[in-house]
Amino acid sequence: MRYTVLTFLLLVVISQSYGQALEETLKKMGIELYPPTKSAGNYLKAVRTGNLLFLAGHVSTRADGTPITGKLGKDLTIEQGYEAARITGISLLSTIKNEVGELGRVKRIVKLTGFVNSTPEFTDHPKVVNGCSDLLVALWGDKGKHARSAVGMAALPSNYAVEIEMIVELEDQ
Repeated sequence: MRYTVLTFLLLVVISQSYGQALEETLKKMGIELYPPTKSAGNYLKAVRTGNLLFLAGHVSTRADGTPITGKLGKDLTIEQGYEAARITGISLLSTIKNEVGELGRVKRIVKLTGFVNSTPEFTDHPKVVNGCSDLLVALWGDKGKHARSAVGMAALPSNYAVEIEMIVELEDQ
């Protein structure tokens, strides 16, 4: 019994140190997490089942609430779309931290689905969603690599540029 308690305490200390290291990495990247916004309807921002955390679609909104809107291929460049996806990734990270307490609890990023508000002629959706994918890999390395879909949409709610949903595997508690 004593071994089990000591093992548990050691794992808690390691997890906290890892979580702190991730927070330091974010600071070095110039990223600050913030309290997530409330859902816009009768749904949750995140639902946990077992060790999986399913995050609802998060839209391209800056920490101060300023939306990033417009269509790729008309109003926004690939670079602007990439940044919108990166900012959406920060929103997703903020929700993960709010839901599970610390980013060190993430075992791996499993799947992203990226929706890009774009003209019919625009075909570089993956380059846009890379803004979020690159952020996750920069933070977690191989644990941040994930399966992914990146698709174009005729419209997104309120003309947001990007919406991304994510599935995350969490460490055992």
